[in-house]
Amino acid sequence: MKVEGVPVAPSGPSERSVRQQGVVSRGTRVYLRTLAPEDLEYLSEWAEDPFIERMVGSEFLSTYKHVFDKDVSFYEAVLTDTTQVVLMIEANQTWTKPVGLARLFNIHLLEGYCFFEVMLTDQKAIRRGFGVEAGKLISYYGVDVLGLRRIEAKVYEYNALSANSLRRNGFQQEGVLRKAGYQDGRYWDVLVFGILQDEIDTVRRRDKVYLPLEPA
Repeated sequence: MKVEGVPVAPSGPSERSVRQQGVVSRGTRVYLRTLAPEDLEYLSEWAEDPFIERMVGSEFLSTYKHVFDKDVSFYEAVLTDTTQVVLMIEANQTWTKPVGLARLFNIHLLEGYCFFEVMLTDQKAIRRGFGVEAGKLISYYGVDVLGLRRIEAKVYEYNALSANSLRRNGFQQEGVLRKAGYQDGRYWDVLVFGILQDEIDTVRRRDKVYLPLEPA
């Protein structure tokens, strides 16, 4: 698949080296890197995936597909948007492409809170701890770099895997938005989760991770 106007590097060692640039935070299983123009190829693929749509319902992918019509200008729009941070999830093992995307969005720096989204786009990457670790790394980024004190997340009621990942990362379920989501021709409850800075620090001490932006 090729995105019009965006050069897509051929698969191989050179592509892998490109995907190791712009690393923001590194864990034992995955690392997070900045979005690159070449990643629009992956966004195009993910935006058409019915499994991702059902499990995540990402507004980010929906905007790329429907508002920008997969235009290359989306990359610049994301890059200059001060209300979100978008990072690609790469596995430390030998994977031929990114395994997902993590982002903080609707960032309110003055009030110190934002929303959180982590999606694994390769079904083979699920249940390997990749999503849990990516969630921790981007939460630490929010606290360390952006100075956030609160992070919120929403999950469809049927997505038990994502709900459990949030709980493993210290998030607490704070409420239910009744019939606020629409998938598969019906309405679903949306679970609301939240975590505070001191709770993030508790998870960090438990996992013996202190400075995710530097070598442990």
